[in-house]
Amino acid sequence: MAKILLPGLDGRLASYALAGTPWSAPLAPRQPFNRIVLSAAHVVADPYADVDPATGGAIDWDATLAYRHYLAGMGLGIAEAMDTAQRGMGLDWRTALELIRRTRASLGDDSVPVFNGCGTDHLDPAAARSLDDVVAAYHEQMDAIQGVGGRLILMASRALAKVARTPDDYLQVYRKVLAHAEQPVVLHWLGDMFDPELAGYWGTDDLTAARDIALQVIRESPSKVDGIKISLLDAQREIDMRRLLPDGVKMYTGDDFNYPELIAGDEVGYSHALLGIFDAIAPAAAHALAALAQGERQRFLDILAPTVPLSRHIFRAPTRYYKTGVVFLAYLNGHQQHMQMLAGHQAMRTLPYFVDIFRMADAAGLLRDPDDAVARMRRFMGFYGVAA
Repeated sequence: MAKILLPGLDGRLASYALAGTPWSAPLAPRQPFNRIVLSAAHVVADPYADVDPATGGAIDWDATLAYRHYLAGMGLGIAEAMDTAQRGMGLDWRTALELIRRTRASLGDDSVPVFNGCGTDHLDPAAARSLDDVVAAYHEQMDAIQGVGGRLILMASRALAKVARTPDDYLQVYRKVLAHAEQPVVLHWLGDMFDPELAGYWGTDDLTAARDIALQVIRESPSKVDGIKISLLDAQREIDMRRLLPDGVKMYTGDDFNYPELIAGDEVGYSHALLGIFDAIAPAAAHALAALAQGERQRFLDILAPTVPLSRHIFRAPTRYYKTGVVFLAYLNGHQQHMQMLAGHQAMRTLPYFVDIFRMADAAGLLRDPDDAVARMRRFMGFYGVAA
């Protein structure tokens, strides 16, 4: 049994014995999942690149693409170049497009679905002067992604949140943007806990009124909308909206607090998945989804139950820094050899946060090689002056 000395909040070290049973990384499922599953995937920074972190940094392409193959090998689809990949928080549009191109080339056999983040992040919100500026920015990214055969996730726009004054402004922009889509897209409603610059999205602070505007966007262009992902961390709001969607339009949960119950669904319906936490809990998620596809609803819930406290901790406020926890688990599990992140985001959480992730990941069976994870945790804590 692997053991390690871990610090408490008072700095004192106490012995911790790992007790979790690691999940194996399953092979591609024997039968297809009965939910569409997209894991938003992180990027691995290149620690040897001599670049200013303020500019974002450089990507280790080999390690980044290897992680996508790891996810796809378990049957998980990829939501590429999303906020989990530090989009708008270290990953700029130019590099995001390169990431989309490389993933498309590497996973282009369509064995798993790949959708790609498309936004307006090359347009500085301070430079946006009109709704037409926002539409043009969306069109530029749409053309680039569609030009390489990529499917689209229409990300919420900081520039639109800045220039729009009324709900009708959002309706105007989305009408023009959706008309430009070559294939049905996934809309993306990201709450301000994930990005404070998106406060008041859809033209109102009233979430029920905002929901109705988003529904109007969908109802006006149902053939252009595959589904909508909402990340509000409020299960009931997602369920309420799910029941109002037009036939054929999917709900993709982006709720990293309540995903098991939302994916399992109820007597009326269920949510598909577009989740950042699936990057971190991929083996457990794949085993759970395989059980659900075989009709074992309770086993699905039982497998995911220990991952929920971990996810809620990783996504705790300030939620936008959850990527640091996701990358930390990838480091502990040997998918990368360091904790360097784009824009220096490895520094956005405290040592107690990482210690708790280590414990919770063990409890959830998400440390695939406990002895190696212990060695990596010791090295990591050494940077904080902890001799364990």
